[in-house]
Amino acid sequence: MKFFYKQFQKINSEPLDKSNMFWSWIGSFLGIILIAFFHKNFLDDDGLILVLSSFGASAVLIYGAINSPLAQPKNLIGGHIISAIIGVISYKLFAPNLFLAAAIAVSTSILIMQLTLTLHPPGGATALIAVIGNEQIHNLGFFYVIIPVSSGALILFLIAFIINNIPRNRAYPQSYKEFLKKHYKRYKRKSLKKVVFKKNTIKN
Repeated sequence: MKFFYKQFQKINSEPLDKSNMFWSWIGSFLGIILIAFFHKNFLDDDGLILVLSSFGASAVLIYGAINSPLAQPKNLIGGHIISAIIGVISYKLFAPNLFLAAAIAVSTSILIMQLTLTLHPPGGATALIAVIGNEQIHNLGFFYVIIPVSSGALILFLIAFIINNIPRNRAYPQSYKEFLKKHYKRYKRKSLKKVVFKKNTIKN
């Protein structure tokens, strides 16, 4: 078990402690269940499974790796929206050849996310779902970008902002974390105070 923890700490950007894992679980649970509840009237069961697969991957990042650049709000929301638009366009243009449509949707979404600095790995799945999804998803057309994609990404972000800022050893997004560090005297989180104190000590 000790070997596992050592290896996990090498590849994980988050501190390995019970509090961190607990809040990751709470955040991901609330995020996914709220998405499922909100979208149940818009998609049938099969479609909901496809959409949740994309947001499930996002949940890993924004609740389990909150310090990752790929988990920031711009990447989460922007990456999903861009990929959804490209996915819908790819399906409309190349629907007779789903193999081609799927490949173009994923590769183009990656390219545009890179160019717009909104790279978010689950975005590739969002683009792919727009192509290989069931008939109900295809019938949504560009409405797919609004619901379930934009609405789902927004739900995930709101839950992440609330849950990830409850414990003292977490702060999300990165811009908010930097704000807390800058104004740490007004903030009671000891962990953030220590980070700033160490930086000031080194400078002096």
